[in-house]
Amino acid sequence: MSESSSDKISEIISEISRIYGADEWWEADSAEEVMIGAILTQQTRWENVRTAILRLKMHDLCSFSKIRSADPTFIEKLIRPTGYYRQKTRRLKLLAEFVLERHGGMENLVKMETKHLRRELLSVNGVGEETADSILAYGFMRDCIVIDTYTKRIFACAGIISDGDELRRAFEEALPGNPSAKRRIHGHLVEYAKGFCNKSRCEECVIRNLCE
Repeated sequence: MSESSSDKISEIISEISRIYGADEWWEADSAEEVMIGAILTQQTRWENVRTAILRLKMHDLCSFSKIRSADPTFIEKLIRPTGYYRQKTRRLKLLAEFVLERHGGMENLVKMETKHLRRELLSVNGVGEETADSILAYGFMRDCIVIDTYTKRIFACAGIISDGDELRRAFEEALPGNPSAKRRIHGHLVEYAKGFCNKSRCEECVIRNLCE
């Protein structure tokens, strides 16, 4: 990555921060809720995830101990708004097994070193890199940047960089040792992409204008 590209990434981060301020993006009641949400958010909009989480909470099912023992068809009914509800129910059950049976509870996961925890999360069927990094960043508050479709889209459109590993390194350079800022910026990039990454609003994009 060239020095000019690195400078542009820092400039984009500054502009995004100016637009959205210092608000946290993903606020949850527990790390378990984040892990559940990270599965539910796969291939759907966040509004649908919020609906499903509220439904789970209404039935006291927003924990792995409850999910493990719950009737799968009932979980499917509650999370149906997120789509792929049968697949996601299986993944939630596997994640519950991972937490409770393989590792003896959340308290043991909290003690793990970040790289080890990431490897363990990636061993669960249905947990890819984006899901694992979301869990690490927002659930366990680790120093981790989430590189997702929205992030790649913005920087590819800006003509800077699109490779996930290069983007990760770029963010590490721009925000070294600042996990809170990484979480915040990722959330703001998601919101920005949702609002501006379409043909009707492309001309309004401040990021596009910064990089011309």
